[in-house]
Amino acid sequence: MMNSSEKTSSISQGFLWFGAAVSIAEILTGALLAPLGFTWALLAILIGHAIGGIIFYFAGYIGAKSGLSAIETTRISFGKYGSFWFSILNVVQLLGWTAVMIINGAKALNAATPTIQNEPLWCVVIGGLICVWILVGIKNLAKVNVIVVSALFMFTLVLGVVVFRGMSSGQAAVSDALSFGAAVELSVTMPLSWLPLISDYTRTVKNAKAGSAVSAAGYTVGSCMMYVIGLGAAVYTGSDDIASILVTAGLGLIALLIVIFSTVTTTFLDAWSGGVSLVNLNHKINEKVAALAVCIVGTGMAVLIPTSQYENFLYLIGSVFAPLFAVLITDYFLLGIKNADDSKVLNVKNMVIWALGFAFYRVMLNVDTPVGVTLPTMLFVSLLCLLAAKLTKKQRS
Repeated sequence: MMNSSEKTSSISQGFLWFGAAVSIAEILTGALLAPLGFTWALLAILIGHAIGGIIFYFAGYIGAKSGLSAIETTRISFGKYGSFWFSILNVVQLLGWTAVMIINGAKALNAATPTIQNEPLWCVVIGGLICVWILVGIKNLAKVNVIVVSALFMFTLVLGVVVFRGMSSGQAAVSDALSFGAAVELSVTMPLSWLPLISDYTRTVKNAKAGSAVSAAGYTVGSCMMYVIGLGAAVYTGSDDIASILVTAGLGLIALLIVIFSTVTTTFLDAWSGGVSLVNLNHKINEKVAALAVCIVGTGMAVLIPTSQYENFLYLIGSVFAPLFAVLITDYFLLGIKNADDSKVLNVKNMVIWALGFAFYRVMLNVDTPVGVTLPTMLFVSLLCLLAAKLTKKQRS
């Protein structure tokens, strides 16, 4: 647990998470919803983010109340070695996110700067700036984040104005290439991808309820804005490619600044939390050094490995972490299990429930529901947890 002098304010957490939402990835995902048409896609964005925002709050509150990092909170439900398994999965997904964010930023910078067409160079530049952010550290970034995120907010407002002015002359091509349920799920998966990171930051807030609520609200509002900008831009340009969107918008320096700062502020969180997850495996590891290592490896992946199958990557994240946090939230809020006891080496029962939830999510991807896949999966897993608890109680009595 941190002492009071190390605690952060709810407002600074709100800026942190709003900044996390202002990213190329959010704009890109919003652009993927364009086949649904603007009106239906907008509804899907709002429904998906309402679901994701509520889950975001509950997961963040557990960390804020317990003072544990996101992966450490999984010890409550899965035991010490169960948390090790999820640490490894989280490091893998965060390396993937770091690479995806950096390469998307590099592609966009290539588009925004026709005179410097060198993606590997831009990858190294972005990776270097993220390393600087890591060296500055979470506590020292609070004031910097207020300035950077405020500037990003203004820049994205300009981008939004440009996009929606252009929409009047654009055509929204509606097709059956994307179902409404799939669009909702793509809106849920982005906040869902932050679940294994949230408590790494909310664990430092002074007020658990307010800090978690402001964090969830900051991210949800920012993410909805980015999705809508991406959606509008795709309708306007007829493309879901972020580079084409920025070129068509013709924002020059503003586009360059949006790309650089949004990529750095968001990917910093991925790299830092990758370091936190590594520390859960071995507490002798230095958190900052581990975060730097994640950033460097992710930058190398961005340079050397082509990143594709973006939608499938998001769905894979959902299938792993939706059932995980369904178990944790059910245990914590409904069953009153709130202590991370290292003597509980592995909770086999909950690992089995998680595996069933993972399989259920994968199967449900083939079923179109108006609320996507995450919510049905989490309700299914929660029901399994409650039934298992009832059966266990009966066996003991």
